[in-house]
Amino acid sequence: MRDKPVLLLVPGLMCDATSWGVVPSGLPDFDCRVIDHGQADSLVQMATQLLAQAPARFALAGHSMGGRVALEVMRLAPERVTHLGLFDTGHLPKPVGEAGEEEVRKRMALLAIAREQGVRAMAAEWVKGMVAPQRLSDAALIEDILAMFERKSADTFQRQLRALIQRPDATPVLQAVQVPTLVLCGELDAWSPPAQHQAIADCIPARPAIVAVSGGGHMVMQEQPEPVLQAMRGWLFSHKGLAC
Repeated sequence: MRDKPVLLLVPGLMCDATSWGVVPSGLPDFDCRVIDHGQADSLVQMATQLLAQAPARFALAGHSMGGRVALEVMRLAPERVTHLGLFDTGHLPKPVGEAGEEEVRKRMALLAIAREQGVRAMAAEWVKGMVAPQRLSDAALIEDILAMFERKSADTFQRQLRALIQRPDATPVLQAVQVPTLVLCGELDAWSPPAQHQAIADCIPARPAIVAVSGGGHMVMQEQPEPVLQAMRGWLFSHKGLAC
């Protein structure tokens, strides 16, 4: 019996398998494996760790910070990736000047809450902008997200924030992508909006599929699992032989 093709799922900031929702169970034709960033404090280190535990060839999807990790994988070893998924993410470095300083200030304010009041308190503030507004009253969804963050420490948060703040410009990586690519986000993602994903797609010469999921925010795989799965099936089964 032939082995299933491997799909590596790369979570975002302070996230784990919970953030991918039903994606692994909804793709039974693939061996889905969720990556753990461990103690890494740079995107390159996260990508290097991923490659060390990955098979020779694999499909790859990254969410939020995980999308940036996926782009570093493409920088380091593009020949090993059969399909690329970039979800609710970005590709540009920290802005220069006041905009960059404001980004750091906001991130450090969240870190201060995590240090002084606990990670759950920080997550309760963070989540307000990370799901679609109408889902803020969904107690089960919000609890899943808060509990996921609470499983990580403030030290982990600091390390991952450092990785994000020091992120490189991934534009040249996108311009070299030649594999089937899905660029997807929640239509209501306030942090990584659809226009940002159109800019990502515009950099990729291989004509990626681009999807803005109706009713979804930044945590789109948990918020709107069925449209996400539909988009992923179309992406993974395009040129499926490449993933096998």
